[in-house]
Amino acid sequence: MVAPAEFRNQVRRAGGRSFGQAIEGRVVLRLVSMKVALAQFDVMIGDLTGNAESIRTLGRQAASAGADLLVLPELAILGYPPRDLLLREEVVPACEAAVERLAADLPLPTLVGSPRRVEGGSRPIANAVALCRDGRVEAWYDKMLLPTYDVFDEARWFEPGDAPLVFDLDVDGEHRRIGVLVCEDLWRAEDAGVTRRYDVDPVAMLRDRKCDLVVSPSASPFVAGKHRRHREILAAAAELVAAPVAMANQIGAHDDLVFDGGSMLVHPDGTIGAASPRFETHLEIVEVTGPERRAPVDLEPVEEHFHAIRIAIRDYVRGSGHASVLLGLSGGIDSALVVALAVAALGPEAVLGVLLPSRFSSEGSKRDARLSAEALGIRAEEISIETMHTAVASALDPVLRHDGEGLEGLADENVQARSRGLLLMALSNARRHLLLSTSNKSELAVGYSTLYGDMCGGLAPIGDLYKIEVFALSRWMNANHRRLGFKAPPIPIASIEKPPSAELRPDQRDDDSLPPYELLDAYLRGRIDDARSPEALIAEGGLDASIASRIEWLLATSEFKRHQATIIPKLSPRTFGRGREMPLVARWRP
Repeated sequence: MVAPAEFRNQVRRAGGRSFGQAIEGRVVLRLVSMKVALAQFDVMIGDLTGNAESIRTLGRQAASAGADLLVLPELAILGYPPRDLLLREEVVPACEAAVERLAADLPLPTLVGSPRRVEGGSRPIANAVALCRDGRVEAWYDKMLLPTYDVFDEARWFEPGDAPLVFDLDVDGEHRRIGVLVCEDLWRAEDAGVTRRYDVDPVAMLRDRKCDLVVSPSASPFVAGKHRRHREILAAAAELVAAPVAMANQIGAHDDLVFDGGSMLVHPDGTIGAASPRFETHLEIVEVTGPERRAPVDLEPVEEHFHAIRIAIRDYVRGSGHASVLLGLSGGIDSALVVALAVAALGPEAVLGVLLPSRFSSEGSKRDARLSAEALGIRAEEISIETMHTAVASALDPVLRHDGEGLEGLADENVQARSRGLLLMALSNARRHLLLSTSNKSELAVGYSTLYGDMCGGLAPIGDLYKIEVFALSRWMNANHRRLGFKAPPIPIASIEKPPSAELRPDQRDDDSLPPYELLDAYLRGRIDDARSPEALIAEGGLDASIASRIEWLLATSEFKRHQATIIPKLSPRTFGRGREMPLVARWRP
């Protein structure tokens, strides 16, 4: 028979705590069950009223389910990332006041993320969490580690905190000790594959605080494969503090960032006690010391890409005040994929496809564009650009022939692309459809896209997919079309199988001037995502040095185009846009 003291130790090592209870003169050991609610909800940046109402609803649901504590995502009252909205003098006081009002309405202890004003540092704001209990804000915790890599620049706005928050939580008359960390305090850049030598380790600071649970409000943006790394970091933290560690992550898309949820609780032995679904709102009620364990679920990158882009389209369209989208349908793989993703996000009634053929458009491409529209059940219209193309060439001819030939070559090709862009933007303005750009990452990298032409639009859904990933996602969507809600495979087979071509001149093919996409994309991924040297990539990939040199030249000279590109949802470690700051004009050539 195990002695009471030893039983307590065994329970403590297992992640629980035993408590004595007197019953008819006997002491009976029991395990007090603590329930924590992990809420991943779609926060709208700047909508304090709407966010507060969502939190009230979550509070009622959590209390009804018997939860002892509600944990919300980082900056839940304002939304993450608020960026320079924080610098407007009315914003932070409004957030503080909203949290004070909210605290009075919450039926259970709740951790609410909010910016707050602080004194004594170089910046007047902290990225904070309010412990709301008994109708008031009982305590504040200021995030300690402020990321300043990739898409993050929190040191621009926030002053760091100096110690984790630890508080006691009453559970059936017994106290449970709760430690609180916020996002980067837990991740320490380890989920992003970035080296950061922070001066402090907030997780280690909790090691000797004898916490029964550590919780982390989080807003960690999606990157393919990152969820698995989160689980590993949570397990390591739980082992270090000898207690379960839980995080509540944000869901939804904000500008270029997608948040995939995936909130979870991990025990010190690495087992998963709770796991919220990814890419959807969810309130997870987890019994911290309960016996339930979940098997890890890891989606393949191609499926992660589908869900992330779908959410990016849905939330950007909704958030920007649009109800519908349009895009050009060329019959090629890129437009076929983007229109299918748009239908998955918004439904066929909210998507308009426009065929914009020229004298160089093949009958096969026009047929494939029509097949794409028919398979998806969307409205499709056709507008020839021939008249516009001819008119522009005629208008330019007298000027061009003053010192050479008329409109030809690349200039003529770009007139076609810009004619299409003009017509699509006119339709967008006239009917308030948001225009979707169909450029992929490979094209954007080497400049095979036309500024003010096919780069026009309010969102580039596949701008962070390399061409080989475009093919992979198209094939995956066709193979899984029924469970994705499509009646038939949404991507025409011919669009997948035919050689890619811009069809801006006779018999044009992408591989006339580029290496095969398998080689090109492997080089670009190593160069852009991993910042490897050309020499290392040439040695590993078997690419000819002269071809690598040409790719380097294309990559460098098209930087100005990417600087003017539209919003690209982040899917990879290095996405063109906010997280990749490169000089537009530089003489560096490896």
